[in-house]
Amino acid sequence: QVQLLESGGGSVQPGGSLNVTCTASGYTFGVTCVAWFRQAPGKEREGVAYINPGGGGTSLADSVKGRFTISRDNTKNTVYLQMTSLKTDDTAIYYCATPPREGYCPRSARYFSTWGQGTQVTVSS
Repeated sequence: QVQLLESGGGSVQPGGSLNVTCTASGYTFGVTCVAWFRQAPGKEREGVAYINPGGGGTSLADSVKGRFTISRDNTKNTVYLQMTSLKTDDTAIYYCATPPREGYCPRSARYFSTWGQGTQVTVSS
């Protein structure tokens, strides 16, 4: 059974940093793309960061470029999202997700088949 588990969310003041982690199990982790999405209350789920299977290719939403970094360690079945210079607009539930097959790296949430349960990130003074 394919499973993703996020951890590391929390509360931080504006300008602070947080790291969230996604750990996968139940499949060959190193052959699929992984993405981080977020959803704030009353808003649609949006893609934040994407990483290819090998980790050498990444993509970030314009709203987080220069502040967030996505990386992965395939030996640990883990993807990381490092968040710095956090803003109140970054407040959301953060989810990691993976598409249904290798070699497929979509951008839209509708094409991702497996999701974690989410972790709350709150940026507030």
